[in-house]
Amino acid sequence: MADATEIWLALPPESVDGLPDTLTYRYWAGEEEFPADPADCAFYVVPYYVGAEVAVRPLARMTGIRVVQTLTAGIDHIASAIPRLPAGTRVCNARGVHDASTAELALALTLGSLRDLPGSVRAQDRGEWLPDFHPALADRTVAIVGYGAVGEATERRLLPFEVAAVHRFARSARNAPLGPVRPLSEIGEVLPQADVVILTTPLTDETRGLVDADFMARMKDGALLVNVARGAVVDTEALLAETGTPASAPGAEDGVPGRLRAALDVTDPEPLPKDHPLWRMPGVLITPHLGGPTSAFYPRARRLLGAQLRRWAAGEELENTVAVA
Repeated sequence: MADATEIWLALPPESVDGLPDTLTYRYWAGEEEFPADPADCAFYVVPYYVGAEVAVRPLARMTGIRVVQTLTAGIDHIASAIPRLPAGTRVCNARGVHDASTAELALALTLGSLRDLPGSVRAQDRGEWLPDFHPALADRTVAIVGYGAVGEATERRLLPFEVAAVHRFARSARNAPLGPVRPLSEIGEVLPQADVVILTTPLTDETRGLVDADFMARMKDGALLVNVARGAVVDTEALLAETGTPASAPGAEDGVPGRLRAALDVTDPEPLPKDHPLWRMPGVLITPHLGGPTSAFYPRARRLLGAQLRRWAAGEELENTVAVA
């Protein structure tokens, strides 16, 4: 078989500026029919927002694949297929595409939960004026768990709110532009002081179930857990135990608040079933995985793809390589 040479793009080729005209492009956004023989694909851009089953479907037939480029920061949705890729295949993520949008949502969830904006919305629906006293973000201590590009973007947005301190945690210790990053093994020392814990970590074997009953038991009373990472980073049963007794119906006020509060853009399971008790937990704010899909996605994704394919055509090293088969 001749060497594979085609590029499968998840965005229309005409929408991406600066694509090398020496390459052949096929547009595939996850439809049932493939645009061409997968065996001819050398560079596969994984369709965005299609789910793991669709994302990995052509990979088994991509015998000539050399690069798999996701449009997500995490690669957990294709991780199961990586061991079966041809040796040397590079897997690249979309670092830089979702940082701003996800960090914005982390701040929105934090502020919305601290100021109980859901309660105000429900009161507005009832036509009730219910003034109350709520915690501010100012002067609060924040821990960011998973201090990569999204974590740093989140901290840069936190600082203008005059937080008292930001503690950074990642897989290993290092120095970052905004300060030292501590290893995850040391997070237990900070949890008793943290008013807000923001999860921005990728889902790996190390981080799956990281926020378990022991983790939450170490958090201070009244602390807020914000998850814009992946649902499986948090043990859902342990979270339910710490956030109270569910109300009889979503939005009802007969639930009993727990020791902790949570603001979740991701859940386990996901999508969250309609009858799941998380919907009815007092002090839990849920958004349906909105961190990445915003107006910022398409222009940033186009810039990333154009730059990566220009490097590919020139024989240069690709950016954002996170795994090699």
